[in-house]
Amino acid sequence: MSVEVRVPTLGESVTEATIATWFKKPGDSVAVDEMLCELETDKVTVEVPSPAAGTLAEIVAEEGETVGVDALLATLDAGDGASDGGSKDDAEEKPKAKPDADETPAKGGNGSTDVMVPTLGESVTEATVATWFKQVGDNVSQDEMLCELETDKVSVEVPAPCGGVLTEIVAPEGTTVDAKAKLAVISGSADGTVEPGPRPDASEEKAQASSGKDVEDAPAAKKIMAEKGIDAASVKGSGRDGRVMKEDVVKAAAGSAPAKTESPAQAPRAPDAAEDADRIERVKMTRLRQTIARRLKDAQNTAAILTTYNEVDMTEVMALRNTYKEAFEKKHGVRMGFMSFFTKACCHVLKEVPEVNAEIDGNEIVYKNFVHMGVAAGTPQGLVVPVIRNADRMSFAEIEKAIGEKGRRARDGKLSMAEMQGGTFTISNGGVYGSLMSSPILNPPQSGILGMHKIQDRAMVVDGEIVIRPMMYLALSYDHRIVDGKGAVTFLVRVKEALEDPRRLLMDL
Repeated sequence: MSVEVRVPTLGESVTEATIATWFKKPGDSVAVDEMLCELETDKVTVEVPSPAAGTLAEIVAEEGETVGVDALLATLDAGDGASDGGSKDDAEEKPKAKPDADETPAKGGNGSTDVMVPTLGESVTEATVATWFKQVGDNVSQDEMLCELETDKVSVEVPAPCGGVLTEIVAPEGTTVDAKAKLAVISGSADGTVEPGPRPDASEEKAQASSGKDVEDAPAAKKIMAEKGIDAASVKGSGRDGRVMKEDVVKAAAGSAPAKTESPAQAPRAPDAAEDADRIERVKMTRLRQTIARRLKDAQNTAAILTTYNEVDMTEVMALRNTYKEAFEKKHGVRMGFMSFFTKACCHVLKEVPEVNAEIDGNEIVYKNFVHMGVAAGTPQGLVVPVIRNADRMSFAEIEKAIGEKGRRARDGKLSMAEMQGGTFTISNGGVYGSLMSSPILNPPQSGILGMHKIQDRAMVVDGEIVIRPMMYLALSYDHRIVDGKGAVTFLVRVKEALEDPRRLLMDL
């Protein structure tokens, strides 16, 4: 049976890719999920796994060709691979023999199973081993958590692929591993009678050694190096087996000039006073914290960030909430908070001031006719911004449920990469920590972020009289390259008006 291999989904706004490398040739046997080729897009490198076991019959798109999403890459003759066909038959026979023989089916050789790095998400190529929950010699059950990996964005727990004894930890805590690395070895069953076999390690090492002798750089990378006169030896490759990818060359070209200007800024730290030495603790920054620091600084260096302020009288919103909060929770099973009001107000006003919901892409302005609302959330690991997709189509109850769910997943470190990508506008609520006023930083490539703050009773003049009102300062930080002062001020005033008279949202005013 012939099976088609097609280009997978490449990510938001990515419509085409270049075939960087084929790892297999026509006639080669392939296993399910074995990597066939590597695609290179403007932003990420994507590996294409085999959808079935068999023999690679034909390569339709050769290296260097540009293909679109869902384009045909190759065809497989399913079930024709000699090694795979035999392994399937063996796999069916071995379980039958298990009750009669004191043997355990071997996935890694001699009854051992390799624990590999799981899928980390699009554009994530490496992770750091943060914590091992088990030690060598411990019994483990299938799906029991073995360790936790930390990437630039999320924490990933690694479950045991089978029950047995943890016989070897290949990557100890603090080790940085790539997306295809082996973490540990589990042998036999929980009684520990089966020892791990070394054969998988040996074969992997031989394969890596043979493939690393003549690693060819990606076509797009070679083209840029030729155009810019960059020596390939000076570029460190991040692709498979050290292959130089397009983004590696771009980083090398961009980093050569700025490095001279940035290095003086990295002034050596003054030595600590001798009497303070025993009271100082140094803790290595997590990958998430390093990414947060880099992205926030990049935002300041790239965008022309300006902040405008206003204040909103929360009387009507608080009165509406107090009136309906019990009925709302009884019907929808979720509490009515303030975030749904602010989300609704922003979605409403973004239609009137679309440039705040847009972004810059080269020499073009990309207007989004939808709102994917980012909601900044503080977690023990650092700041993350989960995205509520199509928030402009949601009801108050749907928004509250989505915010609650994303918040819980953020605190538990369960957010996936997809849940933090694609936002068009962000709301940050520093008021939950008691902040009275702040200037939020943009979340690139977005052009606007609204800062909420603490609600505080203040004396206000209303109709010539001094009254006490619950007031909140609002801050809108925006990219002045795309948003003019008039648009920013108009946006914030319209949000203020919608919150001070929520009926405007119902009347679409």
